[in-house]
Amino acid sequence: MPNLSAHIEHTLLKQDAKKEDFIKLFDEAKTHHFLGVCVNPAYVKTAKEYLKGTEVKIVTVVGFPLGANLPVVKAFEAKKAIEDGADEIDMVINVTNIKNKDWDAVLEDIETVKEACENTPLKVILETDLLTRDEIEKASILCIEGKADFVKTSTGFVKGGVGAKAEDVALMAKIVKPYGLKVKASGGIRDKQKALEMINAGADRLGTSAGVQIVEE
Repeated sequence: MPNLSAHIEHTLLKQDAKKEDFIKLFDEAKTHHFLGVCVNPAYVKTAKEYLKGTEVKIVTVVGFPLGANLPVVKAFEAKKAIEDGADEIDMVINVTNIKNKDWDAVLEDIETVKEACENTPLKVILETDLLTRDEIEKASILCIEGKADFVKTSTGFVKGGVGAKAEDVALMAKIVKPYGLKVKASGGIRDKQKALEMINAGADRLGTSAGVQIVEE
């Protein structure tokens, strides 16, 4: 069985989180040797300070959660987060551009943020709850063209959304892995069974706020 801790990005993106919630997150990440923590950009400096001397990666999100920011704004946000200490960037794609089949705009969005990231790994959140299978496939191909490092399923913020589904993860993995990209499953991963299902479907990373429960099951 895989070492689940080594796949988990322990996540806290709630807008009403307090300082003690973040400290708890960082302590849990150290205790359970999680691969990383994922926090909003405003808390990257705090994470960097608190996790200094550990191997826990600091992951943050840009254009979150709607993805409707201009590419240049996402790029600025990514660059600033990296300056503050982020090790990886998770950007939200502009879903409207996908629905409009404006593929040039989708590609420009990814490329603009990737340029700002330089050598910092970039994950592109597709928001699979809102996409058809064909749209997931096309968006994944554009992630390859845009030189992203990961494709990611979800923000977890779609009202009534399911989040990560094994069939979506498998489709994304089939498309991007031959080109060296990886897959992050996130959204609705709250127990060990679902976590293993995602890994078996092809996920390299798991974004979840239930990391402790998962590894303690």
